[in-house]
Amino acid sequence: MKLGINGLGRIGKLTVWHHVSKRYFSEVIVNIGREVGTRLEDLAAAIERDSTYGRLGTYLHGHKAGRIIEELDNDKGTMRIDGVPVKILRSTRNPREIAWRDNDVKLVVDTTGVFSDPTTDANADKGALRGHIVAGAEKVILSAPFKIKSKGLQMPEDAVTTVMGINDDTYDPARHSVISAASCTTTCLSYMIKPLMETIGAENFLSASMVTVHAATGSQQVLDRLPKTGATDLRKNRSIMNNIILTTTGAAKALALVIPEMERIGFIAESVRIPTSTGSLIVLVLNFQDDSDNPIKRSYINSIYREYGQNSRYLMFSEEQNVSSDIVGLPAAAVVIEGSETHTRTASIQVNLQKVKKDCLAPGADALLTVPVTQAVVYGWYDNELGSYTNMLGDLTVQVAEKMI
Repeated sequence: MKLGINGLGRIGKLTVWHHVSKRYFSEVIVNIGREVGTRLEDLAAAIERDSTYGRLGTYLHGHKAGRIIEELDNDKGTMRIDGVPVKILRSTRNPREIAWRDNDVKLVVDTTGVFSDPTTDANADKGALRGHIVAGAEKVILSAPFKIKSKGLQMPEDAVTTVMGINDDTYDPARHSVISAASCTTTCLSYMIKPLMETIGAENFLSASMVTVHAATGSQQVLDRLPKTGATDLRKNRSIMNNIILTTTGAAKALALVIPEMERIGFIAESVRIPTSTGSLIVLVLNFQDDSDNPIKRSYINSIYREYGQNSRYLMFSEEQNVSSDIVGLPAAAVVIEGSETHTRTASIQVNLQKVKKDCLAPGADALLTVPVTQAVVYGWYDNELGSYTNMLGDLTVQVAEKMI
């Protein structure tokens, strides 16, 4: 089977790296919709070198690697990357006009970040995710969360959001044609929540909140610039090289699609961007209704993650003292739990039942109810580009492909 990739930005390029290394697909067809530089060699250089992860040859074969991009044909747009045939399409950016059918591509990964609405008609003037299907693809995987722009529209029945190893069994090849691989933050967060929920029980979760201390992305500016007309978030135009920038995250909303039990739990998700190129951290705060005689302890939470990590290659439990660069490029780890920093505190809180529901009290009954509550803080590292997200996206892509054969 051939694989189509739309876009060659950060996730697009690293997706090429991933699939060249795994060699599951016989050929990779990449659409960028325009020329790059003055010749195909310029594009090859952009694929081969990366300021964050180094050279592709070193990534594949270590420091002794030689030239790995060869047999370039500028007219045909073809090359071989470590022996894998790669073809570059440079004619159009509109998904419905991409030559997937002519190149026998049935599966496409859209990494542009532009076409994220699964409800947009395939023939929309500015393009749409479903345009890939009109162009010949049977399945489309989006490397971002779905974003439905029109209020009141529901998620289409043929669309599903999955995280590999968490809820990928909800993907039905007979039903679903557009699949969202969620986001890097949602992927990490789901692996922080799921083990605790399965062990402690969703019914004992009272509330949750998180903040992701996130590496810079393409939405930040290198230097300050004027905001666009009508812009409401002025911080996006400030230099990421000089600032910690408050921003937003859709992780809470996307997490409910992956772990439906989270819908009933009050959950707040916040994000800040920092001046690093990759390597991010989630600080997760959870409140549990507890047992005063046997409260949840730090050691218990760490034991849950430790055991889960022994049975899942996507979660790593660490008792070392890590910094962000330690997890950059770490393969197949959706999250690295920083066990040394797990904290818990149990206290009794008093709930005034008169403020909850006045008719729930019998005459003369005590209006105050004492409830033991444990607050837990868990830290989870993730490489938001190659190490965590692109590897997880790649595994999901292969799983979808296997069910197409």
